[in-house]
Amino acid sequence: MYENLNNYKVFYTVAKKQNISHAADALFISQPAISKSISNLENGLGTKLFDRTSKGVKLTAEGEILYNHISNAFDSISRGEDELKRINELGIGQLRIGVSTSLCKFILLDYLQEFIVANPHIKMYIDCHSTINTLKLLQENKIDIGLICETNIPTGFHFQPVTEIHDIFVASHSYLSNLTLREQDDNYTENNPWLFAGNYTNLLSENNQRTNTVNHTYTKEMSTKEILEKSNLMLLEKNNITRTHIDEYLSKHNIFPNQILEINNMDLLIDFATIGMGVASIVREFALEQLNAGTIIELPLEHAVKKRTVGFIYHESKSKPAALNKFIEFCTSDIVPVDDGLSHESGGSGND
Repeated sequence: MYENLNNYKVFYTVAKKQNISHAADALFISQPAISKSISNLENGLGTKLFDRTSKGVKLTAEGEILYNHISNAFDSISRGEDELKRINELGIGQLRIGVSTSLCKFILLDYLQEFIVANPHIKMYIDCHSTINTLKLLQENKIDIGLICETNIPTGFHFQPVTEIHDIFVASHSYLSNLTLREQDDNYTENNPWLFAGNYTNLLSENNQRTNTVNHTYTKEMSTKEILEKSNLMLLEKNNITRTHIDEYLSKHNIFPNQILEINNMDLLIDFATIGMGVASIVREFALEQLNAGTIIELPLEHAVKKRTVGFIYHESKSKPAALNKFIEFCTSDIVPVDDGLSHESGGSGND
């Protein structure tokens, strides 16, 4: 193909105007420059493209063939420019977001609900994966932005915090009661208040971490460490950021569970804890409804699980799609930490 595409533009304009003078005005260049471009193109292609007439110029048979192809290309370019203009004027575009199922449900949806109202013409694609896979998709340019729990951020990417989340351990009242019955020794007496029923407000750990207000008392002398070791402990599956975080916590504090049930979904962990299947490691912010209703209670921890930060991650490059720039600006313009609805002084973190 002839290398100088600018000459094709000149050829296309002259063919449409059928007049060198009119083409020069349209392109804002001189008539001699027009004539030179046409001459260069004809020399390069080895054929004559125009015949001069009394009224201007006329395409030769070879020129007609070239024009039919060139016009399709330039018409397509023109349509592309019009489409980009429309996109900029209406805010049309597309945005591909990578996020875990839980972060999508409990954090991203709030952002999306308002963003879609403000930008109805932007097409949204949500790719639900673990944080590890979200980072991989981002590095492969298969998504534009990810919502993750902070981890090792790859070089060339920016992490913008938006909120904090806390890992906790929860169980139902019935499960804790049954666990106590199973584990009690022969010296059990009614002075052990674990099984007393009545109005009681919460357990407080040494660091005054507050659990939920309930209508039953569970103050068995079993420590939370014993409960975690002797219970059916339900955790997310391995090979994700949250499970690694919880495993590190258990190891650090010498907690060695006898029985672990692995679940691949945070919602199921909450549901299974609610129906009394065991003790579950969950994110407090994701189970506020159940905690406030008292269907599950938070176990007091002598040492809170370290909280973590959730945020958006994207390429640091200055050149970003308009839709991505809008979304970043929208999500980071007024960052407010999540209000978990419970009065507590410290806690843990989690993510799926």
